[in-house]
Formats: sequence, structure tokens, C-alpha cells
Amino acid sequence: MDYLIEQGKTLWEQRTDPVSLNKAEHFIHLAHQQRPEDFQLSVLLGNIKYTKAYFLETNPDTQDELFLQGSTICRDAVLSHPEFKPMYENARGDSAIRLVFSLANAPKSVVPGLFWWATNLVRYLNKKPVLERLNHRELLEVIMHRVLSLDPGFYYSGPYRFFGSLYTRIPGVELSQSETYFKQALSANPEYLGNAVLMAEFYHQKAGNREQFHRMLEQVLNTNLTDHPELMAENFLYQGQARILLEKESSLFE
Repeated sequence: MDYLIEQGKTLWEQRTDPVSLNKAEHFIHLAHQQRPEDFQLSVLLGNIKYTKAYFLETNPDTQDELFLQGSTICRDAVLSHPEFKPMYENARGDSAIRLVFSLANAPKSVVPGLFWWATNLVRYLNKKPVLERLNHRELLEVIMHRVLSLDPGFYYSGPYRFFGSLYTRIPGVELSQSETYFKQALSANPEYLGNAVLMAEFYHQKAGNREQFHRMLEQVLNTNLTDHPELMAENFLYQGQARILLEKESSLFE
């Protein structure tokens, strides 16, 4: 077990290399099979699934499967967490009411699981029919509002980034809400290139802001990654995503 986890974490640190990322998933998956109750291990595997799906996978069906796996792993980790499970079991009402109530009052200890549960799930739903997205809206909002209230800066303003993306995909929501959330993410963590890339990918594309889309992604590509060595792996991957989006610019704004 220790070997699997050690190897998996070492390879995860080298995730800019696709081979290393695939091997990291393999080792951490094997460890998780042996120790499914390990909350931190589940969260790491959920993060790996998301990273592999978003940055590496090109087949839409395989992408969806990875996002769904990541979401399910983190959901199960939250539901079985020793500080959350009793709250859920003792809540009143049917299963749906108990779940929403418990999530709205979840302890800070499960924030990482909540974040990757919702982040994977919203990506899985991204290209699904509108009705399916609407059916999950309450769950997604309850989960991430709880993360926002407990740790708004989690994963470099992740909750703000999440809502910025979500509110471009839910009909009837003012697009300005997306812009507001993305601006909060950028203001708090401009060094994390994911905030800019996702704002371009979701908000500027949805709003038809081609000039801002192009300029923001060019700024991402011109960023010196050595300025923030602790973010080098993440930012390297997001630069790659910025490059892909710019290559698709013409078709995205037809």
C-alpha cells in the first residue's frame, strides 16, 4: 500500500507528462481499491480523474466516463466520512431531503471531497441535455455554496471558478452572474491560469466576446511559468488548453 501511494503521488507530481499521469491513475486506483475508506486517497483519485479527462482525453465518451468516475468516488468518500455520515443518517425526511440538509451543513473536513464531487459532476453534465443539468442544479449549488462558505479560496478560488462555469450552462440565469464569479476568482488568484482559461472557455465564448477571449488566452500563453513554481504543473496544463482553444477560435465564434 505504501509503495502504491508513494509511486502514485510521485507520478502525479509529473502529470505534465501523459504517461506519468496515466501511471499515477493506475497506482492510486490500485491503492484505492485496497483502501476505499481512505478519504484523502479518494480525493486525490477524483482530482486525477478530472485532470486526465479535461487535459488528456479527446474521446467525449471516455471523458464523460472519467468525470463520472471521479464524481462518484468523491461522493462516496463524503457520504462515508466519519464526520458526515452520522449527520446524514440522523437527518429527517426522505433520502433527497436528508442529503441536501446534510450537505448544506457539512463539516469543513469534507471540503476537498465536496469540491471534486461537484467539479467532476458539472463537467460530466456539461454536454448533457438541459433538463438533466437543471435536475442537478440544486445539488450542485448546495455542495459548492457549502464549500464557498467554509473555504472560499479552496483550490485557488475553485468555488468562484465553479459557479462562473456553471452559470453559463443553466438557462434562465443572468450571464452577468458568471462574469461576477470569474472576476472574483481572477482577483483573488490571478496566478492560477485556470481561472483565466475557464473564463475564456465558458464566459467569453458564451457572451460572444471574441476579442476578450483571444486576448485573455494570449496572456495565459505569455505567462512565465517560473514565476509560480508551486503551480508550474497546473499552469503548464492550462497553457496547453489555452493553445487548443485558440486553435478552435474560428469555429467557436461562428
